[in-house]
Amino acid sequence: MDKYRPALTRAALAVVPLAFLAVFFAYPVASLVGLGLGGDGPGLGLLTDSGVRHVLWFTVWQAVASTVLTVLVALPGAAVLARFDLPGRAVIRALVTVPFVLPTVVVGAAFLALIGPDGLLGIELDRTVWAILAAHVFFNYAVVVRIVGSVWAQLDRRQEEAARMLGSSRFAAFRRVTLPALRPAIAAASSVVFLFTFTSFGIVQILGGPEYATLEVEIYRRTVYQLDLSGAAVLSLVQFFAVAVLLALDGLLTGKARASRLVEPAPRRPRGRLEWAFVGANLVVLVVLLMAPLAVLVERSFANGLGSWKALASSDSSSVLPVPAWQTVATSLQYAVIATALAVVVGVCAAVVLTRPGRLGGVFGLLLMLPLGTSAVTVGFGFLVALDEPPLDLRDSPLLVPCAQALVAVPFVVRAVLPVLRAIDNRLREAAAVLGAPPLRVWWRVDLPLVWRALAAATGFAFAISLGEFGATVFIARADSPTIPVAIAILLGRPGEVNSGQAMALATILMVLCSVTLVVLDRLRPSNAGGEL
Repeated sequence: MDKYRPALTRAALAVVPLAFLAVFFAYPVASLVGLGLGGDGPGLGLLTDSGVRHVLWFTVWQAVASTVLTVLVALPGAAVLARFDLPGRAVIRALVTVPFVLPTVVVGAAFLALIGPDGLLGIELDRTVWAILAAHVFFNYAVVVRIVGSVWAQLDRRQEEAARMLGSSRFAAFRRVTLPALRPAIAAASSVVFLFTFTSFGIVQILGGPEYATLEVEIYRRTVYQLDLSGAAVLSLVQFFAVAVLLALDGLLTGKARASRLVEPAPRRPRGRLEWAFVGANLVVLVVLLMAPLAVLVERSFANGLGSWKALASSDSSSVLPVPAWQTVATSLQYAVIATALAVVVGVCAAVVLTRPGRLGGVFGLLLMLPLGTSAVTVGFGFLVALDEPPLDLRDSPLLVPCAQALVAVPFVVRAVLPVLRAIDNRLREAAAVLGAPPLRVWWRVDLPLVWRALAAATGFAFAISLGEFGATVFIARADSPTIPVAIAILLGRPGEVNSGQAMALATILMVLCSVTLVVLDRLRPSNAGGEL
């Protein structure tokens, strides 16, 4: 019986994530399929509509343009942070990552304060595609810096130096030696950026206006404003299929990529005027591109002195929010704590199961990653159509929002914990088991002391994701219990200086909460972890 105990333990642990995925992912998606393709709905015939074709075309081309621009702008920044030893380098790395952990609705609000009506720059670019592209570059800059930079820092410099000694110019050595070695990392970063911009919602919703809409925004509009649930379901299925194809292509391309020989990172101080000028120019880009929108956000929250901040506590009947804005902070924190606890329990159970290699483990891992590739709007819409009637009537349950947020956070927990669990020498576990320790004690005494830093970092990341989640929450949040991102969207959707000021103040609070979480996360992140998280 003892020899079957580990297998039985893993099987029992697998039940937790499988049940969670079945109830909160598979069932809502299946309900979407039924709603979109069954009944008297338009079905796939909706795709012949010229308006829908325009949305599809805009979704694709803006994602391509955003990806190309992000890679071009962020590659020099990745080189600076990967190759050079600068004063405050760790702080700069943390600041670069701040925009990526911000909710997209906050990013939209920041750009609205910068280039919107009465914006600081005095030019009105909101309701244009340029504002959307700039905000996408701002949001995804850290993806390229982290993914490409982590590889760039470990490339062997001697190969490029050898090319220079053989007569190649600096640019030729980069093009013939460094760039081919970076190509797999650039492809991986590009696919992630394309996926995020293809499913962009908060940024386009705030900056795009009625002329520009991605599939995510169109699904939201049809559901909330037109009550066209069947049409929204069809578009959700189209997006789900497109994302699945993108993930399959990404797996195929990155799976065939050949890895270069990596060495221990050895950053050095810049040498000569050219290198110092390169570093200085990129630091200016970092300040202008990344810090300016965040600084303007804070400045606009104080445009009326402390008036906007005092208004957060007001319960004036003329307010567009059903509750004082301060209560949305408490609601968000409460939801985020519950969602984080759910995500950590489900994610750790899944990671423990996945530590044992095998064909079933590969299928199980793919199932776990599916919510990561599914848009938050699709998740929220699936909850809306599937979990508001028997046998699962959860529409009044306070757990509905945390469950949706946890579904989005679980894949990140698995990605953070699994590599560390796999790195633990299995002989330690076997030795403890031989000495009579049951599986739970083996985990407590062997795994937990080695994995706790990664687990703490995953907890912080799940908390930040849950705190800023907008796409799914906007569908299912109760009207009397909005979260911070939902309240910001409501306030920005109403005219008036008071509403705008409160939105900026709430966005500042959310930015500070996410930034503090990020700093703590960076301190807890294991030194041998990759740069993706």
